[in-house]
Formats: sequence, C-alpha cells, structure tokens
Amino acid sequence: MRVLLLGADGFIGRRVTDRLLVDPELQVTVLGRRDSADIRFDLTTGSPGALARFLDAVAPQVVINCAGATYGSSRTLIRANTLAVATVCEGIRRSREPARLVHVGSAAEYGPVPGGVPVSESAEPRPVGPYGVSKLAGTELVLASGLDAAVLRVFDVVGPGAPTASLFGRLAEGLRRALEREESQVRMPDLSGYRDFVDVRDVARAIQAAAVSAATGVINIGSGHAVRAREAAQLLVRASGFEGAVVEENRQVVLPAQAGGPVEHVPGHVPGHLPAHHLPGHRPVEPRPGEGRAPAGEPVPWRQADVRTARDRLGWRTQVPLEESLGDVWLETACRV
Repeated sequence: MRVLLLGADGFIGRRVTDRLLVDPELQVTVLGRRDSADIRFDLTTGSPGALARFLDAVAPQVVINCAGATYGSSRTLIRANTLAVATVCEGIRRSREPARLVHVGSAAEYGPVPGGVPVSESAEPRPVGPYGVSKLAGTELVLASGLDAAVLRVFDVVGPGAPTASLFGRLAEGLRRALEREESQVRMPDLSGYRDFVDVRDVARAIQAAAVSAATGVINIGSGHAVRAREAAQLLVRASGFEGAVVEENRQVVLPAQAGGPVEHVPGHVPGHLPAHHLPGHRPVEPRPGEGRAPAGEPVPWRQADVRTARDRLGWRTQVPLEESLGDVWLETACRV
C-alpha cells in the first residue's frame, strides 16, 4: 500500500513515521516543508492544484495528515489547522485517483463537557479558544469533503518527544533544571483538571490501524480513563527522584514529591477496556464539590474519551500505561545533552 504522510516531523508524526517505515506492506512517501521530506511542499501556502499534481505522481492509496500547530497566534493556528486541511481535501479531490484520508483531530474540539462521564463522538463540539476552533474547522472540512475519510480525535498525548511547551514537557524540563541547580521547588500552572492521557506510541498505532481500515467519520483516541493532572504529575516527579515540591502557580497548592498516595481516576468505565490499562493503585473517586468550576486559565476541567468506536472499528486499545509513558518522558529529558 502506498502511503503519503504529512507532518512527519511533529510529536505524533515522528512516531507514525517510525511505525510505517518498519511495515513491509507499506510504501511511505513524506511530504513537508523540511529538507528531510521526500517532497517539499508547504500546505499553508501551496495551492490545491500543485498538491494534486504531487498526488498524481505518487498515487497514494492513503494520505495521513499529522500536520498542524498546537501553539501560536490565532493566525498561525488557523493557517496550520484549517487552511492547510482545506488544501489537503481539495488536492485529493482534484487528483486522478482520490486517496483515503486519515486526519488527526483533537479532543479540544469538544470543549467543556459534563464531568464524570466519557464523551462520545456524537457529542456536540463546543470548542473554546483558537486552537480548538481551528481544529474543529479542519475536521468539518474533512467530514464535508465527500472523501473516504476518518478523523481520529486524539485526547491528551504524552510520552517521549513531548514538546517542552506541553504540560509534561514543561514539568520534565523544570525538574531537570531544579535537580541541576539544587532548587527545592518547581512551579507549574494549575493541575486540578482531569485529563485522558494517551501515549504517543499508542496514538501512532491507532493511526496505522485507521490507514488500513475502512472506518470513516470521527473516532476518539484516548485511554478511556480520566486522571487528575496533579496525580499524573506526581508520577513524573517520582520518576525523576526530585525530593522538593511542585507549586501550582494559580492556586499555590503544593504537590509533595514523595507523597506515595494512589493515582486517582474517575468512574466512566468503558465496557471491554483491558484492566491492564489501569494505573497501579487506582481507586475510583467522585469530583469534589466545586470541581465543576473551570480553574483559572483552564476552561475545560474534565476530559475523558469514550473509546468504544476505536475498539470496535479499528480493533485498537492502548498498551502503554501512563506510569511507563511519563517515565519515558523523564528518561529522554534526563539524557538530553
């Protein structure tokens, strides 16, 4: 199968590239802006007609779109997450043999959702902020394109290679700096929100599964469990051996590094989900009074995926536990020169 991969240099794209290149059944061509790409093309400035000519030359059966931006100005986000997707869809439509499209969306497209329950693909998206809006616009373009297309709505991705601007990329760098300087505190934003963390390697497996499947429409990709960011951060702190404290800037809540308490997850069990995917020491908890409020700077206090569609239509489940994923984040950070 001939595959054209877009966004191979990003956090998710690098892991997708690793998986695709070792599959002897796939012939992979990379299109992107960097010199390392097989085809140099900028999706934010190039025309659909030019892209269609490249598609005719490569004749891919599947196009995987991992390209996009997570951070930046509203203009940057719209160009990378909406305009570029419009170019991809139109380029495929204009090509002689339109390929199947697998597009990477984001859980940020859902926006605020009811706490305590997993969100399904049928939920009405209500994104907040330029990133979620730009990603939803891209998803809607894909769904309205008339193409054979699937959108993987990916939840909170963690694992080795996490950008330093991400939550755990920032924490890992802060921990390394504190250890090097013998500091006693690491400062972080509010960590009271619940998130559905999924390892980037599991996301890459889901994308590969979608590429070779016939599934269409929106498919959630997450662990199926909500974990409080504060408790997940504690796993990374333990992996680092840091004996100081993490201080949350907005609330001045101190997270003891060696607290040793269990990592919390919240009810919302997905039938058929493998028990091995639970974190060690998990115990069910209910959100406490007042936790439905959005903390300062975080308009979405709860996020958990209903992953039954991914299980049923892609045959996909997560394999990497959160503790291992965050341990690998620290290992990579500690070894970085």
